[in-house]
Amino acid sequence: MSKNIVLLGLPGVGKGTQAAKIVETYNLPHISTGDMFREAMANETELGLKAKSYMDAGNLVPDEVTNGIVEERLAQDDTKNGFILDGYPRNIEQAEALEQMLAKQGRDINAVLYFTADNDVLVQRMMARGRADDTPEVIQNRLNVNGELTEPIAEFYADKGVLHKIDGAKDLDDVFTDVETVLDNLG
Repeated sequence: MSKNIVLLGLPGVGKGTQAAKIVETYNLPHISTGDMFREAMANETELGLKAKSYMDAGNLVPDEVTNGIVEERLAQDDTKNGFILDGYPRNIEQAEALEQMLAKQGRDINAVLYFTADNDVLVQRMMARGRADDTPEVIQNRLNVNGELTEPIAEFYADKGVLHKIDGAKDLDDVFTDVETVLDNLG
């Protein structure tokens, strides 16, 4: 059975770290929207050029363009045995579009790993990164905005029975043990 995985969680919760461990252990491609945009723009695909025009103007890339780029990426051979989506879907419309594009390929999402941690843990972690613009107020605002976006997606996947909450505040290796438990039970 393929492992088609979505990673959810607030900034600082450790999604990137866990994604790297999943890639290493399960040999799945890690697909992040930022990487996909850069690749599509570098390859000057039609959708890549569209995305570039929005980004160059300082605008968000609309769902239809983002969905198209994700669909192009998921059609590539290296995703046949599964994939890790990170940063997508960002809203319910994208989650529904993802469901439809996978259904066309006879696939679906097997697991959504929802990494959670208390905001104070996340603020501490993000402060430790040492970015100049990362004040506690800015970080808290970012967490609030991301939380408002993430919760409906978590509920969407919980309703489908594929959401797995993982305590991202634990030690990195303990978090990965929880990830392995979920993924190994997928078959």
